[in-house]
Order: sequence, then structure tokens, then C-alpha cells
Amino acid sequence: MTLYYTLVFLLLVAEIALFMLLILPLPFNVRRKLFTFISENPIVAKFQYWLKITFVFILVLFIDSVNRVYRVQQELAATSEAHGNGGHAIHGHERLEVQARKFYSQRNMYLCGFTLFLSLILNRTYILILEVLRLEEKLKQYEGNSASKRQGKSSSEKQSAENKDEEIARLKRELALREQDLATLKKQAAGLHREYDSLAEKYSKTQDDGTPKKEK
Repeated sequence: MTLYYTLVFLLLVAEIALFMLLILPLPFNVRRKLFTFISENPIVAKFQYWLKITFVFILVLFIDSVNRVYRVQQELAATSEAHGNGGHAIHGHERLEVQARKFYSQRNMYLCGFTLFLSLILNRTYILILEVLRLEEKLKQYEGNSASKRQGKSSSEKQSAENKDEEIARLKRELALREQDLATLKKQAAGLHREYDSLAEKYSKTQDDGTPKKEK
């Protein structure tokens, strides 16, 4: 694996670790302080800026790997067609070399694709968690104000309290929807992780001294 694809793999591992950190069931105050620090710290903002530039380069690598897979597929189709039309037979080492190029191109395509897709999931998860924290804080404020003004109210105050109760119910429904979206993202990230583990296991089984084994 070349240096830049090794760096892409390390970035993918870092994204997986960061996603696990985001979905940890931390207390509300701890999570609020953590995300406040992330959203307001200037060093983190600069780091996110450079990460965006890095993902642009990963997108270029992904497009290049897709192009390589397409060219290898065309080469395999051309050689198979020539062999079927009475051309020269494909030697074993030549076919093995083409299969190796195809496998490495597909590996690089999946690696860059998974990294880009997980970055989108991380960004969406981060936004949803910030939204959940905002709604939870607003809900606590409404509940505190509503509980402190339960007794000795006039009719207008009672109407205002009812409106606040309706607002609390609406916030609870919105919070439930955000948590449902967050759970969906967790399932998608888990499926992505399983798919990458399957690809890595396939790669380790087919590799022998730097070349894939010949299929039986």
C-alpha cells in the first residue's frame, strides 16, 4: 500500500474512533462542555478547515481509483473476448497480474469511498448531537419555568402555561425525531464498519507475498 493510501487508512481508523467517541452515552453536562469546546475552539476550527482540504484530495484519489477499476475491467473484457475469438491464450501469470491490479484498484476505491462516506456520517452526527443538546437545554428551561409558576396564576397566566406545555410537548417530539435520526446514522456507520472488515478479511486471505492467490 502506497504512502497516501496508508494515510487514508489511518484517517479512516481515526474517523471510526471519533464516531465511537461521539456516540458514547456521556452525561448531559459533560457532553455539552465537550461540544461547546469543539464548536468554539479556534484550533479545532483550523483543524476542521485542513480536514476539508484533505477530503478534497481523498475525493480525487477516489475518482482515480474508480477510473483504474474501469480500465482494468475493460482490459479483462478485451482479453477474454480475444481469447474467445481464437486469439492467443492468456498465460497464468498474465491473468494473475491483471487480477492483482483489479483487486488493488477495488481496494483503493473502497478505502477512499468508505472514508468519504464516514466523513459525511460524522458531520451529520455532529450536527444532530448539537441539535439534541440545544433542544434538551431548551426543554429543561421550559420545564423549570413551568414548574416554578404552577400555583397562584390568573386565567391569562394559565393560558400561557398551557402554551408552554404545548411547546414542551413539541420539543419532546422534535427531540425524539433527532434521536431517531441519530440512531439511523449509528446503524449506517456500523454497517459500513462491517463491510470494511469483510473487505480487509478478503484482502488478507487472498494476499500471499504481495500477490493474490489464484482462484480455484
